[in-house]
Amino acid sequence: MEISSKVRLTQPLVRDNGSHRPASWEEALDRVAQGFRTQVQKHGPGTFGMFSCSKTVNELNYATQKFVRAVIGSNNIDSCNRT
Repeated sequence: MEISSKVRLTQPLVRDNGSHRPASWEEALDRVAQGFRTQVQKHGPGTFGMFSCSKTVNELNYATQKFVRAVIGSNNIDSCNRT
């Protein structure tokens, strides 16, 4: 798909009553954060896991593992560094 494609998303969409509607980045990110919070409170931090890519820079992999361990409270993080 081209960057100038007419079907390319240019803003976040959120689901309301079974259908998607455009939203601000602030609203979309708030919904994601609230979803993480809700599931962690309901099922514990072990319900959360993240996969990080070995092809990204070390700083991003560090920030990702720090987020999962310090903010979420889970050790469920993995990457494809072994391959």
